[in-house]
Amino acid sequence: MVPPPATPPAKLNNSREAIYAAVKQIPKGKVATYGQIARLAGIPNGARQVGYALSALDGANLFKPDQPIPWQRVVNRLGEISYSFSRGGGDDLQRALLESEGIVFDAAGKIDLGVYLWAAEK
Repeated sequence: MVPPPATPPAKLNNSREAIYAAVKQIPKGKVATYGQIARLAGIPNGARQVGYALSALDGANLFKPDQPIPWQRVVNRLGEISYSFSRGGGDDLQRALLESEGIVFDAAGKIDLGVYLWAAEK
């Protein structure tokens, strides 16, 4: 079986820019899901690609409160932070940043998407 052709670098950069543009729209005190951002960025079934794009952000900037891309506002479809060993404490930071914006987690670590999900318009 022949593997599919690799995505050209220019297309990856355009996809990332579309993802970042969508994430920048999420207002303070709201969250969006990876799938929601993928749809807004014009990438159907691209939730994983959103995760990759957010993980590619400059690590030093993630810890700045004025980070221009509010990466912390993107959660999984269950209203949870998608924990990863590769983020080296970024998961705890994500929760702290969301809580500082007034977002409440329940005892199981979930966000009530009925309350906090951003109602984005395309």
